[in-house]
Amino acid sequence: MQSHSPGAGRLTTHVLDTALGKPAEGLRIDLYRIDDDKAHLLKSAKTNDDGRCDAPLLSGETMQIGTYELRFHAGDYLGRPTVGPMFLDIIPIRFGLADENAHYHVPLLLSPYSYSTYRGS
Repeated sequence: MQSHSPGAGRLTTHVLDTALGKPAEGLRIDLYRIDDDKAHLLKSAKTNDDGRCDAPLLSGETMQIGTYELRFHAGDYLGRPTVGPMFLDIIPIRFGLADENAHYHVPLLLSPYSYSTYRGS
């Protein structure tokens, strides 16, 4: 693993519940750094009433070039069924940060049976 000087970039996310047409409040998100295919938990956060985290998930010295994974705990947010497993439970999104001075925004559009993501701004 190469070491890099800390940058001025940041990592943020935003979760929207498309089934209800509103931000997903109280959804737990875990951020992992991936090294040699091993996941190392860096931080856990919950979304606020706007579906965002109160602070960037990475910024300053923590914003480093590498591979990361966000795990969105959709099952806990959506509510667990009384019988059988959920269709969507934990949604992993693995991505790379190539520029520690850039703003990486990873939104999640969520419903009980589908999700989508993209690199936002």
